[in-house]
Amino acid sequence: MTEYHEGPPAGPSSKAGPQTRPEDVDTGFWLWFVALPMMVIGYVVDLVALPSRVTGGPATLVYGVSGIFLFVVASVVVTFLLLMRQGYRWVRTLLTGGGAATIVYAMTNLFGVDRPTVAAFAYAATAIFGSVCIAGGVYLLHRKDAHAFFTR
Repeated sequence: MTEYHEGPPAGPSSKAGPQTRPEDVDTGFWLWFVALPMMVIGYVVDLVALPSRVTGGPATLVYGVSGIFLFVVASVVVTFLLLMRQGYRWVRTLLTGGGAATIVYAMTNLFGVDRPTVAAFAYAATAIFGSVCIAGGVYLLHRKDAHAFFTR
């Protein structure tokens, strides 16, 4: 298999083939990186806009735990994105599975939950845009050049 690394080719004795990260991987990374804040905004809109049966102190606890959960998940996704750029195949696999689950969750929530008008518009815009970016990123990470890049 051809090895990929950043930077110029090592010289005349270098192996044939591309020596830098393929454009598909970089574009897929940026699509995922744009999708992450979109999905975070959609989650926050849902959290704030949907009526809660819990009030007072427990509501603050729910918002706090949800915020911590959101921060941890977003941090893990950013870490996976950075590892993906280094060529880790297992990270691409996890991002693909997580992306598919995210798209299914977002679309199910889009059509299955009643929201106030402004919240519905905000959630729809972020969920649709984020889902399209994730789907595009997953597709690009599985193209031929990108597939050959993931060797770790």
